[in-house]
Amino acid sequence: MSNSVRSVKQLFDLTGKTALITGGSRGLGLQMAEALGEQGARVIVSSRKQSDLDEAVAHLTSRGIDASAIAADLGKDSAITPLVDEALARLGHIDILINNAGATWGAPAEDHPIDAWDKVMNLNIRSIFLMSQAVGKRSMIPRKSGRIINIASIAGLAGNAPGTMKTIAYNTSKAAVINFTRTLAGEWGEHGITVNAIAPGFFPSKMTKGILEHLGEERLSKESPLQRIGDDEDLKGVTMLFASDAGKHITGQTLAVDGGVSAV
Repeated sequence: MSNSVRSVKQLFDLTGKTALITGGSRGLGLQMAEALGEQGARVIVSSRKQSDLDEAVAHLTSRGIDASAIAADLGKDSAITPLVDEALARLGHIDILINNAGATWGAPAEDHPIDAWDKVMNLNIRSIFLMSQAVGKRSMIPRKSGRIINIASIAGLAGNAPGTMKTIAYNTSKAAVINFTRTLAGEWGEHGITVNAIAPGFFPSKMTKGILEHLGEERLSKESPLQRIGDDEDLKGVTMLFASDAGKHITGQTLAVDGGVSAV
């Protein structure tokens, strides 16, 4: 074997890499920030509320992670450029972008408010486009290198069973994220940029609290081949695969992390 072939440990090492995680102050975003930071990346987390960000940074730094935060409301186009400006000022460049900021809204399709539709679409897909465009153009394309990870959902792979959720805007936006991921991967592969998506199933979070209360964790667990819902570790492995050189030949893909729900 050639001495130039790296070990698995080396392939997953992110020492010297930089990462920006939107929606990174809690839940899945914070879990992914932990994973990147634990493998050596310098991380910036972003979300709307400074108090949440302060708690997240304290949590990350307590684990020995080089972390800082930038408050930004990505539901507004005007927030994109200042966020990227500040992130680049601190990090110099951005190796890894995780587009995790998102929102949901529950309402029957026939009565779904149009302003709620716009809120979900603006944050869940428009901001992903604008963030990827800004970071790609200003940092990844010039350096011929980058990793973009978009957070979709198994809700983007199917509709909702009767008697469960009424989330037409959310499901539609997450399906858009999946094809956005494929399309951008096709365009930016020539620049050495991989673009992949993670489609989580049910994880305890502020966003899923209402669903868990309505349907119950026991029922949701029974619908999963693994008989469980996600926990605080279950996104770390796939995040590391897509963010590191271990996944350098993977692009345009969406991986469901849902205990097998979408497979049956």
